[in-house]
Amino acid sequence: MRDSSRLTRRAVLGLTAAALPVSAAAPASAATVIGGGRLADGGIQVSGATGLPKKITARAWLLADCDSGEVLASYNAHRRLAPASTLKMLFADTVLKKFERTERYKVKDSDISDVPSGSSLVGIKPGLTYTVEQLWQGVFLRSGNDAVHVLAHMNGGIAKTVAEMQARAADLQAFDTHVISPDGFDHPGQLSSAYDLTLFARHGLKDDDFRGYCGTRTANFPAGGKKTFQIQNTDRLLTGAWGLGVYKGLFGVKNGYTSHAGNTFTGGATRGGRTLLVTVMHPDPATNAVYEQTAALLDWGFGKGSSAQPVGALVAPLSEGGASASPSAKGKGAAGAAGTGAAAGSGSSGPSPWRVAEGGAVTLGLLGAGAWALRRRRRAAGAAAGPDSGDTEAGPAGPTAG
Repeated sequence: MRDSSRLTRRAVLGLTAAALPVSAAAPASAATVIGGGRLADGGIQVSGATGLPKKITARAWLLADCDSGEVLASYNAHRRLAPASTLKMLFADTVLKKFERTERYKVKDSDISDVPSGSSLVGIKPGLTYTVEQLWQGVFLRSGNDAVHVLAHMNGGIAKTVAEMQARAADLQAFDTHVISPDGFDHPGQLSSAYDLTLFARHGLKDDDFRGYCGTRTANFPAGGKKTFQIQNTDRLLTGAWGLGVYKGLFGVKNGYTSHAGNTFTGGATRGGRTLLVTVMHPDPATNAVYEQTAALLDWGFGKGSSAQPVGALVAPLSEGGASASPSAKGKGAAGAAGTGAAAGSGSSGPSPWRVAEGGAVTLGLLGAGAWALRRRRRAAGAAAGPDSGDTEAGPAGPTAG
């Protein structure tokens, strides 16, 4: 069995090819001000409302109005952390529209030979033929890295897909995100933020297929011949699993867990005609902590938070008319108008997100060291909370699913 902490030769080649045209991610201390200067500040950011939940242990979180793009409250919004399988939202944003859902594909051994050991799997079998719809159900419901890799190979390979994901992140102005693998599995330097993950969710939810997949609770998956087996969504707030009730109005979006990164979750819910998005990253280890804290923030948003004044904004994609909001030094940006992608700073375009990073190899090395330091810290916590189950969605006490 392969060591899941190492990149395969193919993945290394993919990383090299994908990283060349992309600016290396900055250290976590170099916060950006995309969406407004307050989002770069440490600590809780909220205005005009009180009563935020007291028992939020996440290292970063963000609550936003999905329709307007207004950020209603946040904590370390741009802090770069390992995203785990919530990065699959960016994968879907990038690849979902490339194939018709009825298209059929016969899986080859090579399509899944580079799936990291320890990954959560939906159960793809070489030699079987799947529809694109079934593959996406495997991605969204079971967070199957095998389904991700099949779709990535259909898209031209891992390297091409990673490069396209990084390009999509730049278009979405998600400058905290650095992509190493399409599945979100832990790799040195693979980072994102609560702000960026919320951008991915908001953009994806505009697509009917994306919204439909992330809100699907169960589906029948091919087992060979005429046989199928049922798969269930690992989002516990959607299904009410593991002692949690179904959260009223919740429609997705994506959860993630690795034994090194801990839990991450972006959830969306609609009540009374209002739709809110919450991203929670890396709470203290506990069976349902990421879901309980998401629910608490949603409750606040629909309740006391209804009077909150925006502390920032989710910017619009450049390809959809969003104004450039290039990364700036911490504290130098002004809050952009909600959902408009107003530029941070005085209106200058700032450095291009596609600039070639000086000393890119050194920067990647530093990123790797930082990411693996995080993994070492999380390893002890994960061991205390439950078995090491690799890239899973259910959390320390749940089954492998991510």
